[in-house]
Amino acid sequence: MAYQIIDGVRVWGNPEAGALAQAKTCAEHGNVVQALLMADHHKGYSQPIGGVIVYEGQISPSGVGYDIGCGNKAVRTNLLAVDIRPWLGHIMDEIARNVSFGIGRVNSEKVDHELFDDPDWSVYAAIGRQEHDKLKKLARDQLGTVGSGNHFVDLFEEAGTGRLWIGNHFGSRGFGHKTASGFINLAAGREFLANAPGEKMDQPPVLLDLDSELGDMYYRAMKLAGRYAYAGRDAVIRQVLAILGADAEFEVHNHHNYAWKETHDGRETVVVRKGATPSAPGQLGFIGGSMGDISVIVRGKDTEENRAAFYSTVHGAGRIMSRTQAAGKMNWKTRTRSGGLISETQMHEAVRSFGVELRGAGTDESPFVYRKLQEVLDAHAETIEVLHVLKPIGVCMAGADEFDPYKD
Repeated sequence: MAYQIIDGVRVWGNPEAGALAQAKTCAEHGNVVQALLMADHHKGYSQPIGGVIVYEGQISPSGVGYDIGCGNKAVRTNLLAVDIRPWLGHIMDEIARNVSFGIGRVNSEKVDHELFDDPDWSVYAAIGRQEHDKLKKLARDQLGTVGSGNHFVDLFEEAGTGRLWIGNHFGSRGFGHKTASGFINLAAGREFLANAPGEKMDQPPVLLDLDSELGDMYYRAMKLAGRYAYAGRDAVIRQVLAILGADAEFEVHNHHNYAWKETHDGRETVVVRKGATPSAPGQLGFIGGSMGDISVIVRGKDTEENRAAFYSTVHGAGRIMSRTQAAGKMNWKTRTRSGGLISETQMHEAVRSFGVELRGAGTDESPFVYRKLQEVLDAHAETIEVLHVLKPIGVCMAGADEFDPYKD
């Protein structure tokens, strides 16, 4: 058994005190079946990142988090990495130029999609016409933009085959953020679009009964935001395929900030995963490492330990250094940072030594702030198998001066 049980919480990897305390708080509120921490866990807002809370009849907007439907998509192209290496710098310039990165960004060319005719938009109409129109416009404007923080568009070379892969990581953008904050407002008796007081890191989870009107509305809105996140990642992959002049031959696509209705041991449950990848037997997942580390395609195993994990695994390597520790404090008047432990020179030397062509990114996303991915994968070796190992050759992220407070 690769996990330990600490005060009722099932913990994979090395327990981090702050995240464990948050998981214990979550376990003490609501109809909780089980609380778990994946090996990449660290502190989040209300529910830890890398945390899984299993409820009976309830859902948690703060547990799912502000970036509803955040997740990863990877596609294997019909090209070899060697085919593009002579032009890799130019290709990364084109990705940086054509894909919109950064908080609040909108696409210059709007992406149309059938989800804008989805009947679940009626949830927002029921809240109010102003809320519906404002959020739908925001969603249209931002569909296919990537955001900042740890969100990326990468090119990979597969170990052993040399095949070229494309991967990305982001979620439902401002639409999802306002949806999450709106329902947290409603649960507290405030107006949907109110400027709410800041959510405290260690507050108990916000809980809604699924059979309540508000719970049903949130569940439908969350599903819509999830479809929106899928559509955005699809759109960005299409952009990069067009830049490469390539076709996709195989794809893996999954959320890791979401709530799923699942049956476990004959019991109907709601599994809230924040920074955790679903890993049911045979299910595929794309798990990203840092810009100086491998990423992997995994498949869930049919094992007792995977059942004990409620079919959940890591979503990345997990942070070991905060953004402020790495990059320092930001002076927004001068747009400068001070006091960071990691310099840009250190970051760029590390990335170059790993053979990566980098565009954008700040030192708060450097390889030094993350665990090694293999370490957390080893902790879950009885629950998942690694099918493909992907080495980044090109990484594109938002610029160092971008800040997204809800990056995970």
